[in-house]
Amino acid sequence: MQRIVVLAGGIGGARFLRGLQSAAPEADITVIGNTGDDIHLFGLKICPDLDTVMYTLGGGIHEEQGWGRAGETFAVKEELAAYGVEPQWFGLGDRDVATHLVRTQMLGAGYPLSAVTEALCARWRPGVRLLPMTDDRVETHVAVEEGGERKALHFQEYWIRLRAGPDAQAVVPVGADQAEPAPGVLEAIAEADVVLFPPSNPVVSIGTILAVPGIREAIAEAGVPVVGLSPIVGDAPVRGMADKVLAAIGVRSTAAAVARHYGSGLLDGWLVDTVDAGAVDEVEEAGIRCRAVPLMMSDPEATARMASDALALAEEVRA
Repeated sequence: MQRIVVLAGGIGGARFLRGLQSAAPEADITVIGNTGDDIHLFGLKICPDLDTVMYTLGGGIHEEQGWGRAGETFAVKEELAAYGVEPQWFGLGDRDVATHLVRTQMLGAGYPLSAVTEALCARWRPGVRLLPMTDDRVETHVAVEEGGERKALHFQEYWIRLRAGPDAQAVVPVGADQAEPAPGVLEAIAEADVVLFPPSNPVVSIGTILAVPGIREAIAEAGVPVVGLSPIVGDAPVRGMADKVLAAIGVRSTAAAVARHYGSGLLDGWLVDTVDAGAVDEVEEAGIRCRAVPLMMSDPEATARMASDALALAEEVRA
């Protein structure tokens, strides 16, 4: 049985994983999920990326949005607003509240996030082993200028309230340097046959996972193909505002620049979209094998083909 490890953020990672399950139905898939987007609101521990993967693979996601629950209502959010409770920019849904309540109660009782995630997945049965990158608290913060004042905001506030409007001057995974990989993370990487970077945000999703000491090193030393799929198509993010956070770390918003950012010391193979076929030579000059294939997750079949292309490139690298 092929053992695949996938580093995943939210929507892009979750949808890719669904395609991967179709492309490799017999594979043993372990997902290392980003927890840098986690936030404490209204006394609740909220893990947006873990939940998006869990709901998407478990059949509970709001398909059009790509996040949140299907059939969601917002009575609790409306009541909190009626009391004047802030923040009001975060879309806390009623069905979602139940997940956050269970998580917060279990954490309060002393269970680590990895054990809590396993318990939540027992209901959703996502068909993968979902691991948080760490059990320790890590929060991605973004430095911006707002109203003439330089301030640091939680990534969720920057992304949702400000819609990544102000230029990001710095992106910092606060606490990552002191964190440890969650139980099972390093073991899964060591036992993997292939490691995949889906088209998730290279800074605040994949980059935050790699910022946890030991994870980047374990991947680089695993001795198996590491293949990524570009989240940039035609010099623009497929979804979201990755260009804003790429600029903050001095990386151009191109498929080739993101590949070079990861580097040949980590990445063995890289898929770019057919519109970026001209970037193949530049990526290969950086020591990373590159192929141009369609990378738009327009439907389940197209996403499964992307996953198949990634696995085929891994085999090419291995050979």
